[in-house]
Amino acid sequence: MADAAHISRDADTSLHVAQQERARQKRRTRWLLLLPVLFVIGIFGLFPLSIALVYSFLEPGTYGGVEWVFSTDAYVQFLFERDIFDDTLSFNSAYLQIFGRSFGLAIITMIGTLILGFPVAYFIAARPPEQRNFWLFAITLPFWTNLLIRTYSMLLIVRDEGIVNLLLISIGIINEPLEMLYTDGAVLAGLVYSYLPFMILPIYASLEKFDFSLLEAGHDLYAPRVQVFRHIIIPITRPGIVAGCVLVLIPALGAFITPELLGGGKKLMIGNLIALQFGAGRNWPFGSAAALILMALVLIALLISLRVGAAKEGGHG
Repeated sequence: MADAAHISRDADTSLHVAQQERARQKRRTRWLLLLPVLFVIGIFGLFPLSIALVYSFLEPGTYGGVEWVFSTDAYVQFLFERDIFDDTLSFNSAYLQIFGRSFGLAIITMIGTLILGFPVAYFIAARPPEQRNFWLFAITLPFWTNLLIRTYSMLLIVRDEGIVNLLLISIGIINEPLEMLYTDGAVLAGLVYSYLPFMILPIYASLEKFDFSLLEAGHDLYAPRVQVFRHIIIPITRPGIVAGCVLVLIPALGAFITPELLGGGKKLMIGNLIALQFGAGRNWPFGSAAALILMALVLIALLISLRVGAAKEGGHG
C-alpha cells in the first residue's frame, strides 16, 4: 500500500511538473508572438513619445533644437507669460483659446458628421446586398486623392469667387459675395467633409447585419418612429457610433492642413500651433509640451467616456 501511495504521489508530481512546463511553453509562445507588435509599438509609438517628453523639459535652442538644460518653462508658458523686464509671471489665455477653439471645432465636426453620416450609413445598409458595394465605393472614392487636394477643392468652393457665392448671386439671394473663406465656418466645413467617411463606415458596419424585421415588429406593437429609433436602432448601432465619434474627434483635434488653408493662418488649431513651434517659432520644448498636453486631455476624455459608458451598462444590467 505504501508503494502504491508513493507511486501515486510521484505520478501527481510528474503531472504537475508537466502542466507547469506546458504553461511556461504557452507563455513563451505568447510572448514570441507579441514581440513583433511590441517592437513596432515601441519603435513607432513609445520612442517618439519619449523624445517629446524629454524635449518638453528642456530649454529651446537659439536656432531651433534644444539646450540640454532642465526646465519647466514650456509648461509654464502654456498658461503664463513672463515679463522681459522684471521676470514676473502673468496669466495668458492665448493658448487656452487655441485649445478651446480646437476642441469646439472638433466636437462640432463630430456632431456634424454624425448627423450627416448616420442617415447615409442607414441608407446603404438598407440597400440590397448587391448594391451596397457601389455606395461604399462612392463614399471612399474621395480618399483616393490626397487630403491637400481635397482641402484645396473646398477652398475653391467657399472663396469669394467660388461656386457657392456665384450660385447665390446668380439666383438673386445675395448681391455681394459672402465672406466664408478664412472663417471658423470654412474650417468646420472642411473638417466635416474630410472626416465624414470615418463616421459613415463604422456605423454602416454596425447596421450591415441589422435585422430590419425588428423595425416591423416595433411598428406592429404601435411604437412611434421615435421610440423605434431610440430603443431599437440606437442600441444596436451604439458601438459604431462610439467608434465613429472617436475616429472623427481625435484626428479633427490635430488637423493641420484644413485650418491652414481654409483658416488662412488666422484661425489656428492645435496642430498649427505645434507645427509653428517646430518651424518659425523654433521652440521645440513648447511644441512638445503642447502635443503632450493635447494627448493627456484626449486620454482623460476617453477614460471618462469609457467609465461613464461602463456605468450606464452596469445600470442597465
